[in-house]
Amino acid sequence: MAVISPISIAEAKLFVGRHHRHHGAPLGGLFAIGLSDEDNVVGVAIVSRPVARMLYDGYTAEVIRLCVLDDIPNGCSQLYSACWRAARAMGYHKLITYILDTEPGISLTAAGWKVVGKTQGGSWNRDGRPRVDKHPLQGKFRWEVTNERT
Repeated sequence: MAVISPISIAEAKLFVGRHHRHHGAPLGGLFAIGLSDEDNVVGVAIVSRPVARMLYDGYTAEVIRLCVLDDIPNGCSQLYSACWRAARAMGYHKLITYILDTEPGISLTAAGWKVVGKTQGGSWNRDGRPRVDKHPLQGKFRWEVTNERT
């Protein structure tokens, strides 16, 4: 059985770089949480400030990467729940994340999160801000969990 374990952001970034299906490791983060099975890391989550600057209010954080090996049952739900417990303990009021619109979100639902919106997706490349797209360009669902009762 996999259990929540401490992990550094550097170690979590290495795990994401090796195992994430469609994203590379992020540049940084506020904190990371590991999931271990005996002596091996089998999953990680990295939490940061929101990528969308309009959501950055000092009380909102974002799970920017979550990566669990395929054969770990309930690993994603364990990590999403642990991220919320840690963020709440640090004084955050809301935790958000995005998943591809082709992903079912079962682990988020199991962890008590709610869908709150959908993005159109698309490129981050702009005339005044050239970027090389290294991520899926499809739409995404935004999920959140909050202190507020809804």
